[in-house]
Amino acid sequence: MKKVEIYSTATCHFCHLAKEFFTENKIAFTDYNVGTDLDKRKEMVDKSGQLGVPVIVVDEKEVIVGFDREKLSQLLLT
Repeated sequence: MKKVEIYSTATCHFCHLAKEFFTENKIAFTDYNVGTDLDKRKEMVDKSGQLGVPVIVVDEKEVIVGFDREKLSQLLLT
């Protein structure tokens, strides 16, 4: 099973869509709320180079900025 982490905020629509995608496809994930966790916000910026959410990290190497259903499907469902 792949390790999936999502950096998100409570009010981000695309973050909610990504988490729904994970849940619907029975993909375990760890959610970091960068709206309240400043250490995780810094970690997200270090990994992605930006403040935009969601940032999704797969197996600590693939960094996806935004909710890219097609790319996530390729990485996680094949």
